[in-house]
Amino acid sequence: MATVTTTALACLLAGAVLAGCGSGGSGEDRSAGDLLDEANATMRKLDSVTVDITNRTTSGATVTSRLVTDLDSRCRSKTEMSGGAALEQIRLGETDYVRPNRAYLQEWKKVPGVTGEQKQWVKTPVDPAASGNGLTSCERPFESFGTARKGGSTRVGGTKAVELIVTDKADKKGTYTFYVAEEGKPYLLKTVYKNGAQHTTTSFGAFDEPLDIRAPKAGEVLSLPGGTG
Repeated sequence: MATVTTTALACLLAGAVLAGCGSGGSGEDRSAGDLLDEANATMRKLDSVTVDITNRTTSGATVTSRLVTDLDSRCRSKTEMSGGAALEQIRLGETDYVRPNRAYLQEWKKVPGVTGEQKQWVKTPVDPAASGNGLTSCERPFESFGTARKGGSTRVGGTKAVELIVTDKADKKGTYTFYVAEEGKPYLLKTVYKNGAQHTTTSFGAFDEPLDIRAPKAGEVLSLPGGTG
């Protein structure tokens, strides 16, 4: 088994993609750590990627999200939750456009009196210090952690992939499986996290495809006090 440098574990649901960087040898004779390293290095060089996340808990709750990002400062995301709550976001540099639906406002923000569907976007400056507000960063830290070992071979979306199983003593009940492409570039195709309470699947695709991320139309945007316009 290969030991990869341990770093702070980030929540997959919040969008943290956990893996490493390196090179050398064929897939058969290289360690799991080396393969994971190469996948990370490949992902960090991308100009764009689409990230789909599904998180299910033993209580029956499900949260799904899709993020289209340049891995830097331009991205678009939508998060949907059990019960119909949804939150959309467009980030363009230092500006966020955020659109919660009616169910989100009622359930998560406890805004009373919302009876019609909410169609307006709210324009607000990006606050790097804010946390726990449900908003997504465009950046993805492809970083290493824990101890990696090889699993079997499989196919992900028609692409042959090797399974790399990672455990970490900081999360004794959890197991991560990383699926790295064995055909073409060594992209990270999917990660799966399982523990006793949840099952999170993160899929990656649309590698380096052109981005079409624009601000909403002016008539659909509200500006908050102290906002950018």
